[in-house]
Amino acid sequence: MNIGVICTVITFVSAVLLILLVLLQQRGASLGAGFGGSGELNTERRGLEKSLYNTTIVIAVIFVLSILAILVVG
Repeated sequence: MNIGVICTVITFVSAVLLILLVLLQQRGASLGAGFGGSGELNTERRGLEKSLYNTTIVIAVIFVLSILAILVVG
C-alpha cells in the first residue's frame, strides 16, 4: 500500500467521523436559534459536551492535514 492510498483512507474515515461528530452536537438545535431567537445563555462546556467539542476539532485538523498530504503526494 502506498502513501496516497493511506492518505485517501484517512481522509474518508475522518470525513465520516467529522460529519457524525458535528451532528451529535446539541447547542442551538432549535430552528429559532438559526435566526438569533434562541434566548439561551452561552455557558462553559463541561463533561461529555467538552470532550465532543475537542474531539471534533482534532478530527477536523486530521481531515485538513490528510487533504494537504494528498495534494503534496499527488
